Amino acid sequence: MGDKKTVLKMRGICKYFPGVKALQNVDFTLREGEIHALMGENGAGKSTLIKVLTGVYQKDEGQIFIGDDEKSVVIRSPQEAQNAGISTVYQEITLCPNLTVAENMYIGRTKGAGVNWVKMNSNAKKLLDSLQIPALPTQQLGSCSIAVQQMVAIARAVDMECKVLILDEPTSSLDEQEVQKLFTLMRELKAKGVGIIFVTHFLDQVYEVCDTITVLRDGQLVDEYPIAELPRVQLVSKMLGKELDDLSDIKKHAENENSEHHGTAVLEVKQLKSTTGVAPFDFEIYEGEVNGFTGLLGSGRSECVRAIFGADKTVGGEVLVGGKKVKINKPLDAMKKGVGYLAEDRKRDGIIGDLSVRENIILALQVMKGFFRPFSRAKAEAFADEYIKLLQIKTASTNTPIKSLSGGNQQKVILARWLLTDPSYLILDEPTRGIDVGTKVEIQKLVLKLADEGKSVTFISSEIDEMLRTCSRLIVMRDRKVVGSLTGDELTQNNIMATIAGGDK
Repeated sequence: MGDKKTVLKMRGICKYFPGVKALQNVDFTLREGEIHALMGENGAGKSTLIKVLTGVYQKDEGQIFIGDDEKSVVIRSPQEAQNAGISTVYQEITLCPNLTVAENMYIGRTKGAGVNWVKMNSNAKKLLDSLQIPALPTQQLGSCSIAVQQMVAIARAVDMECKVLILDEPTSSLDEQEVQKLFTLMRELKAKGVGIIFVTHFLDQVYEVCDTITVLRDGQLVDEYPIAELPRVQLVSKMLGKELDDLSDIKKHAENENSEHHGTAVLEVKQLKSTTGVAPFDFEIYEGEVNGFTGLLGSGRSECVRAIFGADKTVGGEVLVGGKKVKINKPLDAMKKGVGYLAEDRKRDGIIGDLSVRENIILALQVMKGFFRPFSRAKAEAFADEYIKLLQIKTASTNTPIKSLSGGNQQKVILARWLLTDPSYLILDEPTRGIDVGTKVEIQKLVLKLADEGKSVTFISSEIDEMLRTCSRLIVMRDRKVVGSLTGDELTQNNIMATIAGGDK
């Protein structure tokens, strides 16, 4: 790896927060025309390292060198990082949905009031066409899918002729074809000599597109490896700091799960229809069952569970709880019937960033009890302590603002919130998206433990192998319709793909 010119060197980087050493003496090297994966569990320090590099955080110790310059640089702000040729595309899209696609691509880069709109739209069109992005320069960004918005953010970064492109979880909202388009784009940029830092939790993607892997664990550098020298199993064990036998245990448990159910369904819906355009669907779940909705991005998985929970307005069909017909017009109705729902977008629908871990944990139970009957501080503290221990949530205290926790720990807090309401039926929509392998395994184990205790769980994940490990029945969706249901021996990756691709079976 030594023959390529270095575009970025970080040496001895340290970053401290109250009570936490987020980064301890971390080195990182990026070379010209290299796609470099930055890997590690949540809380390993990946985001902190990126934020130090992009001037969001100021490092406490260490040096940063750009190119072959022997003098280290100080990056005080994202603007200074951009001026140094470092562009970032974040997982949470940071563009303005109310502006047009072209305006988003050139915002902050035009001088004064004299904007040449014709030229700006024309330039934007050329770039969109060259990257095969299905958007018009003049359409409002908010009218595009999340995937297209992500591609526009990348187009903006690319157009700034960056030397270093940081892609922070760029594929978590993209379907398979869009991921391939992004990889084509990444390879084109690599050929032009751009160094790309790729932060992702998808191991397959790392092995498909990356040249080098740097692994962080607990804020420290484990090592840097050429991709050919680090098999997947070793990568996972280096990220976790232990051998990985947990996944095979989970697999065995799911295989032993009995998929035959008798008696009354805990919850059943008949021809339920919401205002989101999903075809009317039937669904039922039994005591102690883990089932799931699967299908490609945009197939209607989330819309189905949002309709069941009353998060989207329903306009037809009926819901039965314990065999009795009930009205669920809003989430509170569902909560009072013993249904909990962990939403897909934890930033938008889950956490309340400025509230503490304790306040986030007791929120759903407090809503059910009513805000005029608040819990005592001691009781709230006891609830929070119990679930911090149970789910091994890494937080300095119950008083810590949830926004300062890693993504995986935020997810555990939201899980704690719903477990505290003691639901008989829990819906988990993408509970492991954007979190590390170790926490994924913990959440999968927890789901199976809840089923053993008689609770019913609907589990949705974009990762089919994860669904196969945890679910005893899968409802398959395509183009906003239910197209099949698989149980027992039918539960294989090939069968799922064939059902998604092959029509109504």
